[in-house]
Amino acid sequence: MWAFFQRLLDSSTLSPHGICLLWEPELIWLHVASDAIIAAAYFSIPFALTILVTKRRDLQFGWVYWAFAIFIMACGLTHVLSIYTLWVPIYGIEGMVKAVTAAASIFTAGALWPLLPKILTIPSPFDLQKVQAALEEEEIKSRDAALLLKQVGDAQRAMRESMTRLTAVVETAVDGVILFDAQARILLFNPACERLFGYRADEIMNCDIGMLMSNEERPSSAAHARRFATGEAVGLRKDGSTFPMNLSVGQAWQDGELIHVGIIHDLTTRKLTEQQLQQAQKMETVGQLSGGIAHDFNNLLTVIIGNAEHLSEQLKARPDLRQFADDICESGERGAELTQRLLAFSRRQLLQPRAIDCGELILSMLKLLQRTLRENIEIRTTFGPGTIQAFADRAQLESAVLNLALNAQDAMPSGGHLTLSTEIAVIDDDYRALHPEVASGSYALISVTDDGEGMAPEVIERAFEPFFTTKEVGKGSGLGLSMVYGFAKQSDGHVSIYSERGLGTTVRIYLPRPGGGQSLADMLETDEAAPRGRETILIAEDDPFVRSSVIQRVEALGYRVVAAVNGKEALHRLRADPGIDMLFTDIVMPGGMSGWELAEQARRIRPGLPVLFTSGYALETLVEQGRAQAEAVVLTKPYRKAELAQRLRDAFAAAVVAS
Repeated sequence: MWAFFQRLLDSSTLSPHGICLLWEPELIWLHVASDAIIAAAYFSIPFALTILVTKRRDLQFGWVYWAFAIFIMACGLTHVLSIYTLWVPIYGIEGMVKAVTAAASIFTAGALWPLLPKILTIPSPFDLQKVQAALEEEEIKSRDAALLLKQVGDAQRAMRESMTRLTAVVETAVDGVILFDAQARILLFNPACERLFGYRADEIMNCDIGMLMSNEERPSSAAHARRFATGEAVGLRKDGSTFPMNLSVGQAWQDGELIHVGIIHDLTTRKLTEQQLQQAQKMETVGQLSGGIAHDFNNLLTVIIGNAEHLSEQLKARPDLRQFADDICESGERGAELTQRLLAFSRRQLLQPRAIDCGELILSMLKLLQRTLRENIEIRTTFGPGTIQAFADRAQLESAVLNLALNAQDAMPSGGHLTLSTEIAVIDDDYRALHPEVASGSYALISVTDDGEGMAPEVIERAFEPFFTTKEVGKGSGLGLSMVYGFAKQSDGHVSIYSERGLGTTVRIYLPRPGGGQSLADMLETDEAAPRGRETILIAEDDPFVRSSVIQRVEALGYRVVAAVNGKEALHRLRADPGIDMLFTDIVMPGGMSGWELAEQARRIRPGLPVLFTSGYALETLVEQGRAQAEAVVLTKPYRKAELAQRLRDAFAAAVVAS
């Protein structure tokens, strides 16, 4: 091998390449210039590739660039040797360089062909422009999408705010709002509906709306949504009680489906007010009629009495005939007394009001009452604290008290107790809801209470009507209570009757106080300061209007209410609802079970259950008749919200002490 290289490198026997060119200067320097330029160009290419590869390390196939650089460098070297061999015949070295160049070219070519498909995938400038254009288009779309998303977000936020406001309106609405579909399935039930019907929203969702209407009002047609028309209807509560309501139904489309929106307004208060106003208008009409009749009768009686007196004077010589004239005169005077009572009822009598000490007036009448009433009737008096003054006509007030005492005597044929009491009473808006003709404010109250037979509800409704009486013919004119009613109304006052069978009757006369008494603002401030609670109270009350009023007032104090119409239903509610914390019951209820009996059975079911009784009679009267125990908590009707609030807390406190 070494001998081969020696022979290859031995140039002693060789001639330079210039000899072949006959040393023609033009040819010699043409070859020199050409090879030099080619060599310089070849040598510059590897430097350029070296800079490219070192600066752009992200380029793929970097090793190919290095191989190509070596190949080009070898090519440049062969051209340098071609210049050198013009004068020095080193053809062996030139041959070896060409051999290396050939090897490098083979390696580069062999490596380049397999890489050709990958190289062809490298994007061209046109492709890059297309990609750039696509990227710009995507960027524009992205900006548009971002803008669209912002608009959608703003719309969703506005919708949420709108829904929040709408929800707030529906949730806080005083009237009930019900949403139901074409099949009458309930979709929305706001808190006002929960209070009206006694159902929780989750209890009634997807139920038929017909279950909220009484059997008489509940339609039977299969076309559910068309059954409900705008107008008055009768609502059915969860506890089975009913109430008048105004139902207003509208239609709307939601997601391509027809839905109905019902607005429910409770008409209980309005109906009660209408009944009271109708009664007041009836009494006013009767009063106007009776006043006109009484006025004409007085004119006739004046003539009759005058002529009878004249006849009596002329018939002194005839005693038998004179007696007839005297009888005519006496009957005329009795007729005048009746017409005077009619004038009192029609509020056409002449009054002379002044400040009256009610306690002093009652005490001054005791001797008169003791002489007038039977001996088996015991008269008692109770007075509120301080001096209680009324602004009224003293003579008419004494006459009214005497009339009430005589009526009480008739109600106690076997004797009993007559109680005269005075106190300060405040009429608030809750009481006005039951008696709209009365003005709110503070009044002097005189009460006349007996423990006689009591009055039936239908008798109480007509008790103030002139000539209405339950007594036998000839034993009563039916004008006693009418006169009391007319006197109280003409004095800008009020009169009420509370009576229960077997307990007796209380007649209350409300008279204005000198100076107007307590202002409505003071009353409201007192009510706001009333104690409140969050317990659950079972209310047993048979009268629907009284029950509705009590439920509203108790709920306004923060309590949860469960209602029952009689003792049997109250016991059922008590067994079904373990969350009931107190029983609030009227003492006298229909159905064969009194409030006292209800309390005893309730405490067998729930020992230690607080009980608050309500009655038109004081606790002392109930204890004497064996209707209550001395430690019972009794709220006397009528009562203000502040009194109700305090008595509820008293009943809770009494139960804690007893346990």
